[in-house]
Amino acid sequence: MRDTWWDKVERLLIGLLGLAAMIVGLVQVVGRYVAPRYAISWAEEVIVYLVVWGIMLAASQLVRTDGHVRPDLVLRAVSPRVQRWMEVANCLVALAFCAGLAWYGWSIVETSWMLDERSSSDVQFPMWLYSAAVPTGAALMSGRYVIRLYRYLFAFDPATMTVGHIPAHELSGGASSAAPE
Repeated sequence: MRDTWWDKVERLLIGLLGLAAMIVGLVQVVGRYVAPRYAISWAEEVIVYLVVWGIMLAASQLVRTDGHVRPDLVLRAVSPRVQRWMEVANCLVALAFCAGLAWYGWSIVETSWMLDERSSSDVQFPMWLYSAAVPTGAALMSGRYVIRLYRYLFAFDPATMTVGHIPAHELSGGASSAAPE
């Protein structure tokens, strides 16, 4: 599984959001203890916004790397052929969930935009921008699930697409190269 531009952009954005949250947190803590009158009052709020956006982007990466929580024990107990169809069903359910999440998330963004809802801190952050993380993450996950569904329906390889198989992208990260038994 090679990294595509989509993977690189997502990981870069996740890293930048995490770095920004860490810098804001560091400035807040240092300001609070070293020079209290220069401490920023809105740091916790901004950190939450940055982390939520990072999490919603990371959810797409979890779909790509098969990192979401699921009943592996059940999947390991069945044949690769049954695993395939269980994964197809999982993708269809996940797509339905993501569609609902995107629709409801978008309705929250739209309402927040129409009401010009803002945070109560000094920043007066537009809440529609914060809420937009939900439909954005759902749309990205949907794209990943469509790719995953396509692979299970039309390009299934039981040697590399079953539970317990260690994908190549995880082997290069320093994990053991021994195949699971």
